Amino acid sequence: MARLAGKPGTWLSVAVAVALAAVALVVLDGRPPPDGKPLPSAAPPSRDAAWMHRLAPGEKPPQFVLFSFDGAGSHDHWRRVLPLAKSVHAHFSGFLSGIYLLPDSQRDRYAGPGHRPGKASIGFGGSEDDVRTLVADLNTAVDQGEEIGTHYNGHFCTGSEPSVGRWNTTAWDNELRQFFAFVDAARAGRGLRVDPATIKGGRTPCLEGDWAQAFPAMRQAGMRYDSSQPSDGVRWPAQANGIWEFWMPYVKVPALHKKVIMMDYNLWFQFNHAREDSSRTAEYTQDTLDTYRGAYEAAFTGNRAPLVVANHFNDWAGGAFAKATESFMGEVCVKPETVCATYSEVMRWMSLQDPATLDKYRAMPAAQP
Repeated sequence: MARLAGKPGTWLSVAVAVALAAVALVVLDGRPPPDGKPLPSAAPPSRDAAWMHRLAPGEKPPQFVLFSFDGAGSHDHWRRVLPLAKSVHAHFSGFLSGIYLLPDSQRDRYAGPGHRPGKASIGFGGSEDDVRTLVADLNTAVDQGEEIGTHYNGHFCTGSEPSVGRWNTTAWDNELRQFFAFVDAARAGRGLRVDPATIKGGRTPCLEGDWAQAFPAMRQAGMRYDSSQPSDGVRWPAQANGIWEFWMPYVKVPALHKKVIMMDYNLWFQFNHAREDSSRTAEYTQDTLDTYRGAYEAAFTGNRAPLVVANHFNDWAGGAFAKATESFMGEVCVKPETVCATYSEVMRWMSLQDPATLDKYRAMPAAQP
């Protein structure tokens, strides 16, 4: 495993395979504003999409594609992805690292479970101007209908002990309370328009966690979905005790002739052990695009399971993975019978369906490129 602390958009997050686990979560209770002061709210996403309806008999589900970005702190990437998504009528999810809302001068406001104040395995928010820029990017995102979820705070993976994989429920509860406190403070003091009531899920650092310990804390915080656990192939989300698990698929990578979790860092590690080599940017861009396209075709012609395309805002390998992701978004989101949506939008669509219809699709074999 490797990890690099730095400013938003420069740190490495290792996605590792973890055992599948049962999950238990319930719906979010309203979170009052601090000191009783009214807070700005995000505009609600449009619900007029033609695909947002109960399937007619014999009608196939849309092929959902769920683009998500862990950390969600890089201005350079926000300013590229936001107009791209708008141009192809796509929605996506940004999983925010909460400490990006803290300027470096306020890093001691965060104390990760079992760690001293001000310590993290990623960078904080930078300067006051950097944080203001991030708030503006997040506001543009919510105004455009994008979803903001959580990537938690300190990004303590294996080797940065106590790491998230060793946290108990109390530790996870502490981490989430701090995340929402940072959001609430940014709403009250910086004009952030991310409504905490719309933060319904996210992805854990490095896909790690003792789920029996983590999920009760997530339930208490009101999460309704998670997207951290791997699956063999592209599968429909499974619900257990009120939470949807949107699986991270292991898929065949044509250039490697083997399966890899379909996430940028995992691909990079398998390509060349995550060594920076801009001479191979074009090669890795094409290899990643081929992987995405193969997974999409397998799902589209097979079980129509939502395809999770998980990434970070990064410039690894000369920007190969960012280029591949942006190219794929530009081409796939305009395909017939295809919808690039947020996790919450897909959950709402599923809530409209006959449970027997979803069970039929869930029983189909996982899509295998």
